Amino acid sequence: MGAQQVRDVFVDLYGAEPEGVWSAPGRVNLIGEHTDYNDGFVMPFALPHVTTAAVSRRTDGVLRLHSADVDGGVVELALDALAPGSDRNWTAYPAGVVWALRETGHTVTGADIHLSSTVPTGAGLSSSAALEVVVALALDDLYELGLKRWQLARLCQRAENVYVGAPTGIMDQTASACCQAGHALFLDTRDLSQKQIPFDLAAEGLRLLVVDTQVKHAHSGGEYGKRRAGCEKGAALLGVDALRDVPYEGLDEALARLGDEEEVRRLVRHIVTENHRVERVVSLLESGDTRAIGPVLTEGHASLRDDFRVSAPELDLVVDAALSAGALGARMTGGGFGGSAIVLVEATDVETVTKAVTEAFAAADFTAPRVFEAVPSAGARRVS
Repeated sequence: MGAQQVRDVFVDLYGAEPEGVWSAPGRVNLIGEHTDYNDGFVMPFALPHVTTAAVSRRTDGVLRLHSADVDGGVVELALDALAPGSDRNWTAYPAGVVWALRETGHTVTGADIHLSSTVPTGAGLSSSAALEVVVALALDDLYELGLKRWQLARLCQRAENVYVGAPTGIMDQTASACCQAGHALFLDTRDLSQKQIPFDLAAEGLRLLVVDTQVKHAHSGGEYGKRRAGCEKGAALLGVDALRDVPYEGLDEALARLGDEEEVRRLVRHIVTENHRVERVVSLLESGDTRAIGPVLTEGHASLRDDFRVSAPELDLVVDAALSAGALGARMTGGGFGGSAIVLVEATDVETVTKAVTEAFAAADFTAPRVFEAVPSAGARRVS
């Protein structure tokens, strides 16, 4: 649904023109998985798939929400009644943003919001972050709050962590808010320092495919939280603030110090080696050796599968089938337990690799995957 359609639906719902229309993208993480809540490095880029919001202010302390993608009418909430854990529906994400803004002292007196999204839900492409960021950006503009993009990302993370109850890191919201077209975002999640790394695959005869396995996941589920708790335990046992502080060169010594804590050892090994993989990918891209990132992506998948144990049979099948068909590299992306994988291919091999993956899913009697090209796109913005 385009900006004009979103505007038209808003008029039908609320009886007046919106004050503006904004959009925020989903994201794909090129490399750096589960490192963000360990103060580590990540490297996402924005997708062309966006959540679009038409928004107007209110002055009566009421928040009215409607989504074109969810059955049901307009949901009306009282701002003074917003509280963490009070909402288990989709409305918790935009309501959580309003709560986070007000809780940190920003004046928001209400809003009418209509939303529409092309970001696949449950596919590991940050549909929730896109929803949060588009609402935060719209309210920041309308209420003239003067927040910087990284501050909006922090508020959106707080909304998801505290209000929704999902223990996610800062990467998704920062990617949606801050990415630039034609670039991947090298982000240090400890201090939020950023570097835009040119990532023009088409110019080099390459493509990055996203394979949505159609297996849904939910970050607020227990397995994601268990991994985070295990990482925190590892940091405590090693006497560091976060696993980011364990140097790659000192990994063997750190693992030896963990003794018989085998589960924690696996988690620590993934985080430390994954941070190193991010740095390797940055170095390769900056030196113009884009094809060489393929094996690094594949290494990352093996680590997520074997050490962090967040893969799924469908994700493993994507990787195996794609590599067998000539892909340069492949890995699961996102939190895991389903969702999507990414595949780096020569432009001339897109059809061959796509066919191989689709046929492998059919042979395994899995639901047919959705395959599309990921083009590094612009971050959140006002569109009208």
